[in-house]
Amino acid sequence: MKLENEDALNHYIICQQCYTLNEELPIEDGSKACCAECGEILYRYDSKLIDHALSWSITGLIFFALANAFPLVMIDLLGSEQFITIPKTIASLFANGFYIVGFLCLFLIFIFPLMILLINIVLFTLLKTGRGEDLTKELLILLSRITPWSMADIFFISILVALVKLIAFGQIHIGISFWALMAFVLIDLYITKSIRIPEIWMLRKKIFPKEAAA
Repeated sequence: MKLENEDALNHYIICQQCYTLNEELPIEDGSKACCAECGEILYRYDSKLIDHALSWSITGLIFFALANAFPLVMIDLLGSEQFITIPKTIASLFANGFYIVGFLCLFLIFIFPLMILLINIVLFTLLKTGRGEDLTKELLILLSRITPWSMADIFFISILVALVKLIAFGQIHIGISFWALMAFVLIDLYITKSIRIPEIWMLRKKIFPKEAAA
């Protein structure tokens, strides 16, 4: 496929399954476009995507704050009680000299998930109000780069594995942050897996048609 200039690439989309370059075509509300080669869904068009994504992002931020504000679990081993929180877990890694692991946990389970939520809130607020043409572009690029590095779901699974192993040695009491973290992980998975970046780009092109026509 030969393109006259780089701007022509704005009208094409790469399939994430087979990496085939497909032309981006307008579709009706509620419909979806599939790859011509493998049939993988490339993008959908939902006129209510902005409202849904904004509400889910705000809800996710609330649960994220709760997950970090209170104890996840309380472990009672031989009469010794210990409360586990996400900030305390990260701080203990630094206190014990595990600096590399501490920085990885700090970014992967705290900073990046928080950044994704805040970026989503700012991004969809700007799209809803029709403002920030250049800023929304930069936010989308940043979002596409950091989304794969959000690993709150892996952290939650590791907590479940640890609890299964510790349950035989003492009493474990689940805290409110555990349920908040579970809710946040489900919302985070929905946002990152169901709301695709190409779909947001399409909505942005509809809101800022001047750039698409350039």
